[in-house]
Parts: sequence; C-alpha cells; structure tokens
Amino acid sequence: MKKDFDAWNRLKKRLDARTGFPFAASPEVWWCALGLNIGVEMNGKDEDFERPVIVIRAYSAEMLRIVPLTTRAKQTRFHLKLAEPFAGSFAVVSQARVISAKRLVRLIGKLASDDISRLHALMRELSC
Repeated sequence: MKKDFDAWNRLKKRLDARTGFPFAASPEVWWCALGLNIGVEMNGKDEDFERPVIVIRAYSAEMLRIVPLTTRAKQTRFHLKLAEPFAGSFAVVSQARVISAKRLVRLIGKLASDDISRLHALMRELSC
C-alpha cells in the first residue's frame, strides 16, 4: 500500500497551527490524529489519520502520554483486551508514546477503572 505522506503533512501543518487545544486527562479515550508513520509504527486511519487513544498521563495541558487502540485481536502480551464500554478494542501497550494535545480531535469516553488498573500494571511489568 502506498502511503500519502503529503496529505498527512498538510493536515499536520493545520494541527500545529492550532492555537487552542482540548484539556485531556487519564483515563479518557479520544480520537487522535496520529498521522501516517514509518514501518511498524501505528498509523491513524482514513483521510484524517485518526485513531482512538487512551490518555495514560497528562504531563501538562499540552503534553500527554497515550496508548493507541485497535480492534485487531492479537494474542501477545502487548495487547490488552478492554471491557465495556470499549469491548472489542485492545490497548496496544508497545505503541505507547508522548503526543501534543493539539493532536486530540474529540472525546469518546472514559476507560473503566478495572481496565485502567490492568493497563497500568501491564505497562509497569513491561517497563513502558
């Protein structure tokens, strides 16, 4: 599949020019413009290069640590199956990263407390 890096670059310029950004906190789940990335790095989907993410930690109003979500089931220790209201989704712990809050698009909801506890425990275990 050929990647359209030019389209992502145009959108990334608009995101960077944003003067305001939403306030996010753990354990919220947001649609996020993750973009078009290299190799095995998780990409956003569709024309806006978006993917749902879990906010793990807010370092500041502008800088967040996130874990992206997928619906593709894999039996690895890096994929954590989520419960309601995100049943059918998996947190991809190996793809945790720090992002700018400017990438956040819209709030989806909050992760269940059991899921956030399991996610934090797995991240500690894997030293993520």
